[in-house]
Amino acid sequence: MSLSEIFCQDGAIGVLQRAFAAGKMPHAYIFAGPEGVGKFKTAREWAKVLLCKSPTEQNSLADSCGSCESCRLFEADSHPDFLHVYKELIEFTKDGKGKKTPVELPIDVIREFLVDKVSNRPTLSERRVFVVSEAEKLNRNSQNALMKVLEEPPGYCTIILLCTRMERLLQTTKSRCRTIRFGPVAEERIIENLKGKGIPQDQARYWARLAQGSLGQACQWAGLELVDAGLYKTKKELLAGVAGCRYDEALTFAGWLSGKIRQLARAWAELSSGTSKSDINRRAQRTAVYMVISALHDAMKLSLEVGGEIVNFDQPEEIKKLAGRFGPEQLAEKIADCYRTLREIESNVNEKLVFEQLLLNLAASDIIKV
Repeated sequence: MSLSEIFCQDGAIGVLQRAFAAGKMPHAYIFAGPEGVGKFKTAREWAKVLLCKSPTEQNSLADSCGSCESCRLFEADSHPDFLHVYKELIEFTKDGKGKKTPVELPIDVIREFLVDKVSNRPTLSERRVFVVSEAEKLNRNSQNALMKVLEEPPGYCTIILLCTRMERLLQTTKSRCRTIRFGPVAEERIIENLKGKGIPQDQARYWARLAQGSLGQACQWAGLELVDAGLYKTKKELLAGVAGCRYDEALTFAGWLSGKIRQLARAWAELSSGTSKSDINRRAQRTAVYMVISALHDAMKLSLEVGGEIVNFDQPEEIKKLAGRFGPEQLAEKIADCYRTLREIESNVNEKLVFEQLLLNLAASDIIKV
């Protein structure tokens, strides 16, 4: 792949290109934007340009040559001057053997795989590039450990922080980096990509809309369909259940949903062998909640008669049922409940309790109607 093949991020790439052309590249970047919109791919390809022995220029676009020793090693994932830092590296830290991957990006990983390595001069290229995934999970200690590097970096060093939640970064961290914003990928580009993988048109459109511009997220969901994990079928059953759920059925329904989430997590783990089990479980739980949120948003659109495309165009009757059961204000409350559930998932609250409470809240208005 090359920088020119990344789509729907012309603004972000333009900022990088102008700095490269002027020879005024900052030592540290924050690539900020939703998950799955191309931040990591752009970081990799930009690193490849910075490390390339003979960068090319075509139509005013600087890119890696793809053929020098640096580019060949980069494509083989063995470039000595490119370091990808992520929390699963905890297992390879000095005292990390046997440790479970934490929710946050621990200080040991930052210290041993970035801070301690920054002083090593480049081996092959003229620069060293560090890419830190999930920078929003850097805790205060981890960010403070980074501070000296960000304040006084070696001239040959480039650090790229990939971040989905800018508010979680300390102001001192943000002030020492150049922030580049990444936007959502166009729906039709996502649909085109998914159809190219063998996903049917209607499913491709659903995943594209649910992903809200995140190509990476849509591809993950579609990938589960391609290994027959039954995610799309589960989605249809989930929405049918939510639309008709009675209070006395909520706990049984929550048990069913927890079982489906465990199945989904097992399938996802086989596709994402480098990701921790706890992260996979949270990813599966969030997926179920996103599906419910999308249905509630669709019902609110229908209730308010605002028009526009809905995510669950393939289940119009279920959306009508939800719009009939809940008024706009109630739907807004239910959506807020769902976002509280997402926060509880990130805080590792017991899955059984989380989904029982969520579905009881969704069913309660069947008997208490304002």
